[in-house]
Amino acid sequence: MEPSPSGEEGKGSGRFCASEHQHARYNPLRDDWVLVSAHRVKRPWQGQLEKPSPEDVPRWDPNNPLCPGATRANGEVNPQYEGTFVFPNDFPALQPDAPEPGDSDHPLFRAAAARGVCKVMCFHPWSDLTLPLMSLAEIRAVIDAWAELAADLGASYPWVQIFENKGTMMGCSNPHPHCQVWASSFLPNEARLEDRTQQQHLSQHGVPMLLEYAEQEAHRKERLVVENRDWLVVVPYWATWPYQTLLLPRRHVCRLQELHEGERDSLASIMKRLLIKYDNLFEVSFPYSMGWHGAPTGSYLEEDCRHWQLHAHYYPPLLRSATVRKFMVGYEMLAQAQRDLTPEQAAEHLRSLPEVHYKQRAEEMP
Repeated sequence: MEPSPSGEEGKGSGRFCASEHQHARYNPLRDDWVLVSAHRVKRPWQGQLEKPSPEDVPRWDPNNPLCPGATRANGEVNPQYEGTFVFPNDFPALQPDAPEPGDSDHPLFRAAAARGVCKVMCFHPWSDLTLPLMSLAEIRAVIDAWAELAADLGASYPWVQIFENKGTMMGCSNPHPHCQVWASSFLPNEARLEDRTQQQHLSQHGVPMLLEYAEQEAHRKERLVVENRDWLVVVPYWATWPYQTLLLPRRHVCRLQELHEGERDSLASIMKRLLIKYDNLFEVSFPYSMGWHGAPTGSYLEEDCRHWQLHAHYYPPLLRSATVRKFMVGYEMLAQAQRDLTPEQAAEHLRSLPEVHYKQRAEEMP
């Protein structure tokens, strides 16, 4: 944010309180700002109410193309898989053999080649199971499959984006537990941005940005949600979405495939704890988009990428209840991001929640 011209910005009176007074926070990872207006969470809501994702999903449906033994759109029949299952996306956004666009005749009309592969990964053979309800061994199998895909596709492509869209609110078209993996011949916008900001931070401060940030948050604790010996989860100081979180390793590690055995086990544990808290917040299968960011691959494997620190972003849309979501419209689209409750308030809400899933608590009741 640029300071206002002299005479247009007055100093407010009284003592500043982050939970009561609007203010802006800087996001060094994106090099932008978010407006925090905690007092707005008190305003009445008469807008759109969302319909939570259905809870009565059948465990197996022969017409669901992600189920074991089901026939997909291209006519292929899925194997009777019992763990994770990876297959090429039947409707890929990127293909490896797309032709290059012609030369531009004007600098305002530029195009570039975009090639790649898209894969789908099912987490489990059961459609009625989500990650927080899976066992630690099953989540660990997902992590191993992620790391294998990152390494295999990263041998050829500079960027491998692993992401999960959970819930119909996030555009998920199938309730079966799954994620997508897109490998591209180029660095996408978010990757290029994070590469630049992390490189600048290392150059200016001599330490990777997110390694230093994790150490700071572990010490301050006010935005900490869960932690263990290898990982911590925080609502970042600069969070945009109401209950957005950032999953960080404690040691310096650049890529998912570089995690050792113990770190993968502890990652499965902290993921399960976080996602149980998410579901317990409004006692609903909590929608979100999440994804991993790490150092670029492909030709970048031969370059110095010490400025990178592996991390995962979780972006959930829910704000007040299972039916009231945050909308990124108006000011957010035309000016800058804005949030209502503070990251510290969001972290306190999540931190205080039990780590036994609400469905399992209900089953244990007499």
